[in-house]
Amino acid sequence: MYSSENTANCIFSHSSPGNRGAASRSTRKRSRTGGDDATSSVGVGSSPMPSSPPAPFSIAHGVEDDDEIEEEREIQDDIDDLDEMADDDVDLFREGYEADYRDREGDEYEAVDIDDEGDFDDMDLGARRRLEAQLSKRDREVARRQRIPAAFLPGDDDDGDIDLTAQPRRRRHHYDEDPDDAMDGDIMEEELSLEALGDVKAANLTEWVSQAAVQRTIRREFKAFLTSYTDASGSSVYGNRIRTLGEINAESLEVSYEHLSESKAILAYFLANSPSEMLKLFDEVAMDVVLLHYPDYERIHSEIHVRIFDLPVHYTLRQLRQSHLNCLVRVSGVVTRRSGVFPQLKYVKFDCTKCGTTLGPFQQESNVEVKITYCQNCQSRGPFTLNSEKTVYRNYQKLTLQESPGTVPAGRLPRQREVILLWDLIDRAKPGEEIEVTGIYRNNYDAQLNNRNGFPVFATILEANNVVKSHDQLAGFRLTEEDEQAIRKLSRDPNIVDKIINSVAPSIYGHTDVKTAVALSLFGGVAKTTKGAHHIRGDINVLLLGDPGTAKSQVLKYAEKTAHRAVFATGQGASAVGLTASVRRDPLTSEWTLEGGALVLADRGTCLIDEFDKMNDQDRTSIHEAMEQQTISISKAGIVTTLQARCGIIAAANPIGGRYNSTVPFSSNVQLTEPILSRFDVLCVVRDTVEPAEDERLARFIVGSHSRSHPLAEDQTQDTRAAADDEREEAERARKENEIPQQLLRKYILYARERCSPKLYHMDEDKVARLFADMRRESLATGAYPITVRHLEAIIRISEAFCRMRLSEYCSAQDIDRAIAVTVESFVGSQKVSCKKALARAFAKYTLARTNSQKTGGNSQRRPTAVMA
Repeated sequence: MYSSENTANCIFSHSSPGNRGAASRSTRKRSRTGGDDATSSVGVGSSPMPSSPPAPFSIAHGVEDDDEIEEEREIQDDIDDLDEMADDDVDLFREGYEADYRDREGDEYEAVDIDDEGDFDDMDLGARRRLEAQLSKRDREVARRQRIPAAFLPGDDDDGDIDLTAQPRRRRHHYDEDPDDAMDGDIMEEELSLEALGDVKAANLTEWVSQAAVQRTIRREFKAFLTSYTDASGSSVYGNRIRTLGEINAESLEVSYEHLSESKAILAYFLANSPSEMLKLFDEVAMDVVLLHYPDYERIHSEIHVRIFDLPVHYTLRQLRQSHLNCLVRVSGVVTRRSGVFPQLKYVKFDCTKCGTTLGPFQQESNVEVKITYCQNCQSRGPFTLNSEKTVYRNYQKLTLQESPGTVPAGRLPRQREVILLWDLIDRAKPGEEIEVTGIYRNNYDAQLNNRNGFPVFATILEANNVVKSHDQLAGFRLTEEDEQAIRKLSRDPNIVDKIINSVAPSIYGHTDVKTAVALSLFGGVAKTTKGAHHIRGDINVLLLGDPGTAKSQVLKYAEKTAHRAVFATGQGASAVGLTASVRRDPLTSEWTLEGGALVLADRGTCLIDEFDKMNDQDRTSIHEAMEQQTISISKAGIVTTLQARCGIIAAANPIGGRYNSTVPFSSNVQLTEPILSRFDVLCVVRDTVEPAEDERLARFIVGSHSRSHPLAEDQTQDTRAAADDEREEAERARKENEIPQQLLRKYILYARERCSPKLYHMDEDKVARLFADMRRESLATGAYPITVRHLEAIIRISEAFCRMRLSEYCSAQDIDRAIAVTVESFVGSQKVSCKKALARAFAKYTLARTNSQKTGGNSQRRPTAVMA
């Protein structure tokens, strides 16, 4: 048995190979310097063991007095070290162990690459013990910091699981046994180059982006992108945007994906495929860059959010698949429903009710609820209460995005997706507005969906990163520079108005007045707002009333395909809430939300209503406000609001009894009240009359149209084409010369609505005033529908629409004369046959200014027919 002192001496002189190495080096050094202490039997080195970690500066130059109490504990720890080494089959006290430490004669060592040439003082046994006590204290402090908090430890029900995260106490003599760990730590402290960043060394891209070295590289490169990217003129693009952001106290910084892919292609690739992790890093870097310009900006906003736009790939809602999950996508659609604004937890803090300690903050993810099991202070299991004062919230709102009416394939139902709005994206869009969303396509667990299907299915949502409104009418139809040049060249044609009218529904024969009315509605007038905030609509409403088989529905279908944004509805299948707006309960939040109808969805477009007379009076009354004020007021289920319905209405109706009776006034031929009739700017009466010459031309037109539209028409032989009627070919050639191609016509309409806002200039006010007075007098005498001030405003809107057809800035006298002629012919054409001729002669003085080629009268009795376009 050994005494305590002998044991300690033995430990310090023979405890480990590292100690033996230190003693041997000390002996060799003294041998080289010729000292007399080379034969000393005590192997205490003059410098700290190289196998131990370097001591802090304060410990190397002074030892605290209270470390004396650690000596006994240190001796016990070293005895434990001996036990560990004994378990590793290392016997330090085997027979003849003294021979390992004797001096061997003839051994000579070179001093090359020896690192103990420093000048160190000899250390006595007491100082050595105190130093070892300080090292042990430091190891315990490091181990305490690496301890897993009790809140993340498993509960009692997980006792059988193996804790793979627990780390055993690491002895000092084991530091040299794991050199790879230290090497890995050094590597992770380094930053990668931009080329090395693309060499993904992980199972997937998300794990690669989560590594510390990769994140440091991404931060460095994105910061360089924000600070160094310049435009063609050499000015900093995002430096200017950051200055603008600070001037308006904004919270979002818009970054172009095209700029990022051009400058840092690997970052753009990571962003598209791992957007969640990348956007967090981008937000942190953006905040750092903003603080360089505005050091106190953190007092205004705690975070800056990077908003991505110009994503090159655009998907429709029905194209989203599982391959797009957790990726950045860009979709567009119409907002049909919007929830309220809720506070969502961002960083959560809890209070322990037993000890009062505040735990956290814990980051709250979108689809995972934060739960803690243990208190880090008292190790109790709670209960825990939410600390509302210290918890950080963020705004949360949900939208329902539906496919735009013009993008839904034929015979398909429009699909929809839920969109989550956070932070400053709240209230960015309202029901009825068409928006473009760039966001992350995510999935979340839906228990109700699983119960309904009987197998695991995940619901999908779109977490918005950026929301852009489609304000401009050209958003869904981009015009090139060549298109604009062709449009401006076409507008200089002196007969452009007639060409536009002839190009409307070219597959329908006749009906110039109907085509004129539809063209006026597609171009529209200019909306105005008076000083008293009174809104005057600029859209033109048209009513088509006529006999069956006169192609009224085909005209509406043509307008649906030509208009930029059109919604088609039928009076029989549309209710009041279907046309205006409805209130429904959200299944997730159980709150009442608004859902826009056809008029709301057609905002800034055209709403087409077929079978208008089949609507009941209650449903028809609900659209009075939408037709004149172009708003829809809702007061249901505690929701009081106003929705926008800025759209023109083209409606088609059938007369009472099926056919129009010209012996009675217009109001007696249709089941529409006077308030709603006065809201239509143009009334077109279409009658099917028998005229042999006109019927023969109609038959030739239909046969020729069917021949041209046949699928095998291009495969006709030369002989068959030569046998065709020369007269028909000549008429067809002349017709095409007076028409505009449909694709160009649609671009022309969009360009005119977006770029042209005509103004009234030198208007003949006396002429318009006399016309209005005469029309009111005659309407009272003949018993026709009453003429109101709305018809006077209609004259101005129609003249602005004619001016838009010419892409002119000011309305000319010719535009006013055209508008007066359309209004007079609409008024006279709706009269009964007994007084129609007398009214035509009375108002002829107002229409003499129009040339014969511009007249639209006389065609209302020609029978149009629908053929394939």
